[in-house]
Amino acid sequence: MIITVSFFILILISVITLVGIVLLSAYYLIARIRSKEKLKMLISLKKTAVFFAMAIILNVGLIILSQFIASTPPIVDENGNTPQNSIAELRKLELNGREQWISLRGWDKNAPVLLFLAGGPGGTQMAAVRHELAELEKHFVVVNWDQPGSGKSYYAEKVKNITAQTYIQDGYALTEYLKERFAQEKIYLVGESWGSALGIFLIDKYPEAYYAFIGTGQMVDFAETERIDYAKALEIAQSKGDTALIKQLTANGEPPYYGKDVTWKSAVYLNYLNTHMADNPEIHNPGYNTLRDIYSSEYDLLDKINFFRGIINTFNHVYQQLYTIDLRTDYTKLNVPVYFFLGRHDVNAPPHLVEEYMQVLDAPVKKIVWFEHSGHNPWINESVKFVREILSCLSEDKIQE
Repeated sequence: MIITVSFFILILISVITLVGIVLLSAYYLIARIRSKEKLKMLISLKKTAVFFAMAIILNVGLIILSQFIASTPPIVDENGNTPQNSIAELRKLELNGREQWISLRGWDKNAPVLLFLAGGPGGTQMAAVRHELAELEKHFVVVNWDQPGSGKSYYAEKVKNITAQTYIQDGYALTEYLKERFAQEKIYLVGESWGSALGIFLIDKYPEAYYAFIGTGQMVDFAETERIDYAKALEIAQSKGDTALIKQLTANGEPPYYGKDVTWKSAVYLNYLNTHMADNPEIHNPGYNTLRDIYSSEYDLLDKINFFRGIINTFNHVYQQLYTIDLRTDYTKLNVPVYFFLGRHDVNAPPHLVEEYMQVLDAPVKKIVWFEHSGHNPWINESVKFVREILSCLSEDKIQE
């Protein structure tokens, strides 16, 4: 926190100093043209330039320092002791030639491995999962992966080159790394929102690598979801007489959107729906704690900036590639047990699409678990129940094996 505050103070100082340099330079040139006394002005200009250079150097130093001290906190029990066989690592890997970051956390490094697939595309939930689902670490080695174009892995690949296949390829490479490192035959997958679709892609292509999959905030048909979300936001706005939002939605038109403004146009109705869910008294613990997450120790100064760049830039580029995907027609047979953890009040990823998907899905096990006090994020809204249901479902899966 101190480093972050110092960084932004230095940024402010640098900007002010740069403005001073520009103004002093202009005055100096005018003085030269008019053949006026300019020695004092030149000295002031040099001093200001030196001050600017020092601020820049200090900021670069803070960036480097923040990269060295970024870490995930150790596992501690109720007495403040670290379990002997625990693991708490922040690690950089090369997956298919792309440098990416993961966190690994668990009370026992010999426990089963559970890979959490964040939403987005472009989102990072490395810190959020640690805060919200710490109880899972008692039962699994919980792995969080900053996917290409997000958070700590923002520079893994140029955003313009990222496709759904990029995530599938790197997700599988990460899976193989985890299986080898922890001597596991298979691992478990949990995916939320965009990550729920990525999880389906992975178990479809590599069923031999996974014990089971849990999807929450499950995406089914991306284009239809956007149209439903848009219509829902318009309906709510009309019921509230929110003329400003109605005007903006009407101006943008019905999705799906393409081009450079996908993020901003989608944000109009998505943010409105998120606010609607946050205001719903039936939804517990309704929203993300963004400030807590972004200031968490896993993220260095550049990561904090890339936290938002991923949400804006990567989402904009990748999301419009997903509009042709419909799990109801493209992924109807899966050879891995599948569980859908759905918020009863989710107006972001419509649950009825998941119910339709269940009707056509052929899988060894398929089950919907309802969360009565959740919206789009049961893992946040009802985290205690979320962990309990994971343990219950995966225990059933073990029995059936």
